[in-house]
Amino acid sequence: MKKYSILFVLAYIAATFVLLLNPEAASAKEKKIGIQLYSVMDAMQKDPKASLTRLTDMGYNVLELVQWGGDPKVFGMPADEFKALCDKLGAEIISTHSSIQEDPAKEDEIMNRWRELFKIQQTCGGKYFVIPSYQVEFTVADVQRMCDYFNRVGKIAAEYGLKLGYHNHSHEFNKLKDSDAIMWEYLVEHTNPEYVCFELDVYWCTKGGKSPVEYLKKYPNRIQLLHIKDEFVIGASKTIDFEGIFNQFYKNGMKNYVVEIEVPKALREKKNADGSAYTKEQISEEMFKAARESADYIKKADFVK
Repeated sequence: MKKYSILFVLAYIAATFVLLLNPEAASAKEKKIGIQLYSVMDAMQKDPKASLTRLTDMGYNVLELVQWGGDPKVFGMPADEFKALCDKLGAEIISTHSSIQEDPAKEDEIMNRWRELFKIQQTCGGKYFVIPSYQVEFTVADVQRMCDYFNRVGKIAAEYGLKLGYHNHSHEFNKLKDSDAIMWEYLVEHTNPEYVCFELDVYWCTKGGKSPVEYLKKYPNRIQLLHIKDEFVIGASKTIDFEGIFNQFYKNGMKNYVVEIEVPKALREKKNADGSAYTKEQISEEMFKAARESADYIKKADFVK
C-alpha cells in the first residue's frame, strides 16, 4: 500500500509538472469541441465507427447527428448501438438534424413521424432536435404558418425532453415579400420560446449581411446552439468574428456549439494530375484534414472554453 501511494504521488507530480510547462494542452484537454457529422457525411455513411474514431482522436467530443428523411437508423445503426459506440469513444450527442415538411392533409401521420424521430433522439441522449431547412414562401402568412407548425412540433418534442431548433441559411436574412420584416427575426419573434429555439449558423448569418454578435445580443435566450463555420477550415478566412461570437454566446449563458465544414466548390471541382475528378474518398480525406485543422484552431483559441 505504501509503495502504491508513493508511485501515485510521483505520477501526480509528473502530470502536474507537464501541465504547468504546457498550459495550452491542459486547456485543450478540458474543452468540449463539437462537430456536425454532416462534415464527413460520405465517410460516416460508409464506416461510422472508423470515422468517429478519427474525429474523436482529433479532439471532437460533442456530436450533432444527421437523419435525412427521418431515417429510423443513425448512420445505418440502431440508435442504441450508435449511442453505445459514441459512449465508448467518449463523445456526447447533443443534437440531430432532420425535417418533415408540413402537410395539413396528413397532420396526424406527420406528427406520428415526428414522435418516432424524437424517440430515436431520446435514445441517443441528445437535448436538441434541429430542423436544418424548410421550404416556404417568403410571405407573412406562409412564414406565420411555419411558426405555428414549429410550435406544434416543438410542443411534442417537449414531451420527449427535447427542444426543437431551427438552423438558418443566408436567405432567411432577407425581407419578406410583403413586409419589411426580416424572415429570421420574424421566426424568432413568432415562435414559442418554451418549445422552439434557434441554432445560429454564424457563417450564413454573415453571408446574409447580418452580424451574429448583434443577434446574440438581441436574442440572448433564443439562440441556444451555434454552427461554427467558415469558408472551409475554421478561422482560415479571417472573415468571421469568432472571438466576438464566442464571448457573447458565453455571456448569454450558452455553451453548445458544433463545427460544421462544407465541401467548397473548389474541392468539388478539383482534378488529379491525370485530369480525372477527385473521388469521394479523396474529398473525404480533404474533409478530415479540414476537420483536424479546425479542431486545432478551436483548441488554440483562448476565447473558446
